[in-house]
Amino acid sequence: MAEPTGFIGRSMKRREDRPLIVGAGRYVDDIRAPGLCHLVFVRSPHAHARLVSANVDAARRAPGVVAVVTGADVASLGGTPVTRLFPDMVVPRVPLLVTDVARAQGAPVVAVVADSVYAAADAAALVDLTWEPLPGAAEPETAIAEGAPRIHADAPGNRCLGARMRGGSDVPAAAQTVRVRVEQARLAGVPLEPRGTLATWDAIAGDLTVWISTQNPFRIRSEVARIIGLDETHVRVIAPDVGGGFGVKGGPYRDEIITAWLAWTLRRPVKWISTRAEDLLTTHHGRGGHCDAELSVTADGKLTKLSARILCPVGGDPAFSAAVNPRNHARCLPGPYVLDAVDIEFAGIFTTTPPVGAYRGAGRPEGTFVLERLVDEAARAIGADPIEIRRRNAIPAATFPFTTLTGQSYDSGDYALLLDALVKATGYDALRARVRERRARGEVVGVGVSLYVEPAALGWESGAVRVEKSGSVTCITGASPHGQGHETTFAQIVADYLGIEPERITIRHGDTAGAPQAIGTSGSRSTALAGSALAIAATQVREKGKRIAAAILEAAPEDIAPAVGGYHVKGSRDRFAPWPAVAELAYRWGVLPPGVEPGLEATHFFKPDGEVWSAGAVLAVVRVERETGEVIPERLAWVDDAGTIVNPLLADAQLEGSLAQAWGGIMCEAVAFDRDGHVLSGTLMDYALPRADSVPHAEIHHTHTPSPRNVLGVKGLGEAGNIGVPPAVVNALVDALAPFGVRHVDMPLTSEKVWRALADPPSRA
Repeated sequence: MAEPTGFIGRSMKRREDRPLIVGAGRYVDDIRAPGLCHLVFVRSPHAHARLVSANVDAARRAPGVVAVVTGADVASLGGTPVTRLFPDMVVPRVPLLVTDVARAQGAPVVAVVADSVYAAADAAALVDLTWEPLPGAAEPETAIAEGAPRIHADAPGNRCLGARMRGGSDVPAAAQTVRVRVEQARLAGVPLEPRGTLATWDAIAGDLTVWISTQNPFRIRSEVARIIGLDETHVRVIAPDVGGGFGVKGGPYRDEIITAWLAWTLRRPVKWISTRAEDLLTTHHGRGGHCDAELSVTADGKLTKLSARILCPVGGDPAFSAAVNPRNHARCLPGPYVLDAVDIEFAGIFTTTPPVGAYRGAGRPEGTFVLERLVDEAARAIGADPIEIRRRNAIPAATFPFTTLTGQSYDSGDYALLLDALVKATGYDALRARVRERRARGEVVGVGVSLYVEPAALGWESGAVRVEKSGSVTCITGASPHGQGHETTFAQIVADYLGIEPERITIRHGDTAGAPQAIGTSGSRSTALAGSALAIAATQVREKGKRIAAAILEAAPEDIAPAVGGYHVKGSRDRFAPWPAVAELAYRWGVLPPGVEPGLEATHFFKPDGEVWSAGAVLAVVRVERETGEVIPERLAWVDDAGTIVNPLLADAQLEGSLAQAWGGIMCEAVAFDRDGHVLSGTLMDYALPRADSVPHAEIHHTHTPSPRNVLGVKGLGEAGNIGVPPAVVNALVDALAPFGVRHVDMPLTSEKVWRALADPPSRA
């Protein structure tokens, strides 16, 4: 690899922001097409019910209606995919439109297409559905209880998946065994732009083009082609500006596939844009796991055995990423610690609710939360300081790469350094002393800490780099951004490895036409994988350019050195060949040096040996108002280690963004259901989101242990706030309430919940 030239590590403002700031963004709903018609769905009002009949005659006669489609019309098409992470996983066929049983409120039943969205909505209101309601089960424990309703005929006990992870032996005698039961609320992703799709059919070329708000255009392309029955080469998927993803736009949904199929069938452009109520009801939810866990600890603070039983809801019709949450919840449980033994059982359970899948963190926050609550309880049980017990059990830096008892391979890290940096940044000892003084005066105040790991960059990614004849550069990345700043970050990477100013580099993304195959954006993978692919491709181009520059400068290739803007002869910087001259020769016919092919471009597919594992430590101070139960954050200090940082400004922005999203789950967000699974929080009047002025300021610090698993040394950080902040805040709250007998509080930490815990302290609230 060529040595970088200094653009990596600079704080540079996002270059992609201007059109968004001035209102010139191009989202799916901004796109128009001649002859456009609009799609509205009639959805199940029941969480679990049998469809007895569907009368659509009146809807078909309504003004402006182009088509009305029922489940019988699409019964021959394949269902949407589900990732099979376990060989015995039950993956039921989910029809694109309900034909017999609806297993979640909001399941699509009838599709109505009309010349306007208003005509489609009016016609949809004329559809007459007859239902036989069936009993439902909103929570996983209810769904597996004796006598629970059977949700899928081929899933005994309503189990979608299950596995056990066991490892270690020779556990020392424990002085204490602490226990915690955690019930994670289900959360809605609530991207600013709800899901939407526009599809057009070109009858002359035989091409289907799909504009869609997605994180993974190539995944959408392959599934649209498979389900409809088209060759992938005749399906083009474009992700224009995407207004947020957070994992919930990672896979195809039924309504998106129906939109594409209708455009192909009707030979007319068809658009579907989700309403906010539809988005809250049909876009898959996150979190929701229930975990009973215990941790043994010796008298001197050695953590020995971790046991856990995890139940995760997957909904009635599983999402593409249904298996991700249970798997990550379990495999991440050892966290940053050396344990003697683990025994972890986990299962994904069908429930009569909307689907549950990956959402910013995707099981990592759940596992970290359980573990960090247990570690705090262990410290309390033996009278140890929470930071010292973590330092005592943290994986030593000298032991990396380290394999956990759940089989995960950690690449690098220095967890003791993180804790030391946190202690120094917060003046920890003095802080603890001030809290003791305040408690003596009657204040309800507490300090909490967490130590976390964040696995990222799973799989592979592609990148292409081309120096144009003018000397400017076009790069195509398989990563598909939805707010992360890829155009800025990737330009810095290519600038470093190619030796061209970032301003001369254009980053293309989000279009399957002319791009190398790709996976897309999820799991904090873009910089580590897509960035590395671009760095390697840029290096290949630069090495070829060196041979061409040697011919221009009449020197041997080994005597040529790269510089920003071109190449020079070693020891003689005035003998310089700028990139435009090199590029012009690269594309000139018949004059290249012997053995050098025309062109200046390269494509690389990068797949590392394994994931990268970021880490961090968080300290929170919270105060509780006795009269109201309001939890007031007073301080949040955070040390994150994501290896090499390409753009410090954007890295901190990612951390701040994940903090804001985490704060919603900590304080106010929760999807509410009735017993059967009907959503009770179906609007933003009922589903509480954090406001800008309610999110606390974080004191962000960094340490850096570069990863050996990619050329940049980078790790992930986009999900760190969701992983590390919640347990620190809840630990601080429990620390404040412990004198009142409170041992645990589940999120969200609403004022009423905390007030009741203070008024009548149970063993858990």
